[in-house]
Amino acid sequence: MITGKVAELLESTQYLQEVVVNGWVRSFRSNRFIALNDGSTINNLQCVVDYEKLSEDTLRRITVGAAIKVKGTLVESQGSGQKVEVQANSVEILGDADPEEVKLTILSPKRHSFEKLREQAHLRVRTNTFGAVMRLRSKLAFAIHSYFQENNFHFVNTPIITGSDAEGAGEMFKVTSFDLDNVPRNEDGSVNYREDFFGKETNLTVSGQLEGETYALGLGQIYTFGPTFRAENSNTSRHLAEFWMVEPEMAFCDLAGNMDIAEKFIKYVLKYILDNCKDDLAFLEERLANEDKSKPEAERSPMNLTEKLKFVIENNFKRVSYTEAIDILKNSKPNKKKKFNYIIEEWGADLQSEHERYLVEKHFKCPVILFDYPANIKAFYMRLNEDGKTVRAMDILFPGIGEIVGGSQREERLEVLQKKMQALDIDEKELWWYLDTRRFGTCVHSGFGLGFERLVQFATGMGNIRDVIPYPRTPLNAEF
Repeated sequence: MITGKVAELLESTQYLQEVVVNGWVRSFRSNRFIALNDGSTINNLQCVVDYEKLSEDTLRRITVGAAIKVKGTLVESQGSGQKVEVQANSVEILGDADPEEVKLTILSPKRHSFEKLREQAHLRVRTNTFGAVMRLRSKLAFAIHSYFQENNFHFVNTPIITGSDAEGAGEMFKVTSFDLDNVPRNEDGSVNYREDFFGKETNLTVSGQLEGETYALGLGQIYTFGPTFRAENSNTSRHLAEFWMVEPEMAFCDLAGNMDIAEKFIKYVLKYILDNCKDDLAFLEERLANEDKSKPEAERSPMNLTEKLKFVIENNFKRVSYTEAIDILKNSKPNKKKKFNYIIEEWGADLQSEHERYLVEKHFKCPVILFDYPANIKAFYMRLNEDGKTVRAMDILFPGIGEIVGGSQREERLEVLQKKMQALDIDEKELWWYLDTRRFGTCVHSGFGLGFERLVQFATGMGNIRDVIPYPRTPLNAEF
């Protein structure tokens, strides 16, 4: 007798074999047909029971949400919609689900809003949509590791707790062991961090980049893939307070090489899910199409989900300087007619999502890499160009989402880096170890960061970033 997953049994052609399968009941019709799902696939396995051979107590306990074990014979299905089904010889109830209580949850077989699903995030993975999203998220994570391992990158774990602010943004969650009702203070009233656990002020990391650079300058090519935190009070569909970042760093690599690697990497992982997640993508594509029907024509996506993924995989990314992009945007119809929420008036403007999407979806009609941004809107560690006003930064822009990757060639020259830090009032004593990498065998090096949830959002077609992470952390919300 074979114990199998639903996904395996649905693909099997070994008819008349005895099988055991565990799962949760999605539906039970006519006291005869159980739709069983174990999370291994979007598709249910039909188990046909002979109600005359099952006790009344067992039949009564086969309810939506219940966990059961079915033993029976795998046979060719008589009905449409599936190739195989299980003729059940026995059904064992492993975990009951009271029908009256199920009615009060998102397990009840009716449509629920995404807001309602977020309120019961501990149960939403049992729905078709979230099962598909989380399986796809898992496959994307695997593809990310596969790409880097196949290309001789080394996986590095950078600190979650850090004393540095890589972005210079200052929007960080503080870490302390102090009793907040009795915080030790200096004579001037300031907090005495010398008495804290680490003996200094510490925070949850906003990026593993700086530490990643130090390891790239020893191992050659590294990548980090871990949680990062931003204390931004931003309640939008694109922001989380806790999210995952993929951050490769490469020694002996300039901006052009950085762009090449980023493009190959993105195409690799998206092709992986196209090849390996067909059922889940088909379901999510249909979900997105149905959602689009309820929107005004102007807000509907011009491409379905598969077309959008192929659009990225099959098109060369257009490389455009920031200066050229500003000229395009300044002279665009939406800008001239003041249709943009943020009007582009002069060089130096920080581009918004609406500008990025215009460049990708309307002007170039392909993914775009913008490079050579104004120095004063980018981080201190980006390499200053010879013009003295731009840096070797690059952003990759996608349809429907705008920026998905941000990166740069790093500033390898010690004196230039020190001047930039002084201008921004960044304490050299705090980053002495980072400056050491420029003192001992410095070289041209580059890297980029990709917000993993943004990638999952793009690949699944989900409209809100809170629906592509198991338990979203947002302002005023740390449930579960």
